[in-house]
Amino acid sequence: MITVFTAFHEQLQVFLRKDLRGAMLSKSLEHRTTVKDIIESFGVPHTEVDIITLNGRSCDFSCHIEDGDRICVYPFLENLVIPGAQHLQERILPRAQFVADVHLGKMAGKMRILGFDVSYRNDYSDEELADINRIEGRVLLTRDRYLLMHNSVRYGYLVKSSDHLEQVAEVIRRYRLLDELKPFTRCASCNGELHGVTKAEIDAELEPKTRLYFQRFARCAGCGKIFWEGSHFPRLIELIRRLSETCAS
Repeated sequence: MITVFTAFHEQLQVFLRKDLRGAMLSKSLEHRTTVKDIIESFGVPHTEVDIITLNGRSCDFSCHIEDGDRICVYPFLENLVIPGAQHLQERILPRAQFVADVHLGKMAGKMRILGFDVSYRNDYSDEELADINRIEGRVLLTRDRYLLMHNSVRYGYLVKSSDHLEQVAEVIRRYRLLDELKPFTRCASCNGELHGVTKAEIDAELEPKTRLYFQRFARCAGCGKIFWEGSHFPRLIELIRRLSETCAS
């Protein structure tokens, strides 16, 4: 039997049972295990952890624990400085590509409007989401913390808010994406890229009033849908303005 002691930064304590918050936690085990297993046994996904110290020294998730070990666990924080610490989460993504779970359909659509590459279907299984994360290197966005505990999940973020606009702002702030917004370059429905087309190319597909009042068009390379600056356009401009203000604050 071995006993280890674990302390979680206050921002990670939202994952703990209320009776476990605010204290150094002890856990007794019959065999050695990894730091990752200890952390996730308390309900904290490894994707939410940026720095770990084991007996005062920086370590990663694969470190094995010994009797009496003390583990301190920290989230991703902009201003957190621990000399010599190893960061376990990406500050800036190698590619800003995402896959979203079934609970985040509205958020996925808004992110696509902003130009982000977001794979989404309302029938993805947990196994499919984990596979897409592993094979394509997409950041897994989810409201399900247990999904992020899959061993194969490398990049992932637990979306906290239930409001879809704040959800978008969360992701943009977390991965520093405010300067990467490219509005109206992706299809909100299928995630395909939008390409400008001349009016003459699509004239036969336009309704009479659309043909009369609009001159600029784009077509989705994925589903073929045609886009123009209709009555919805001012609402989308206002959405982008609000999101930019929210993310910058």
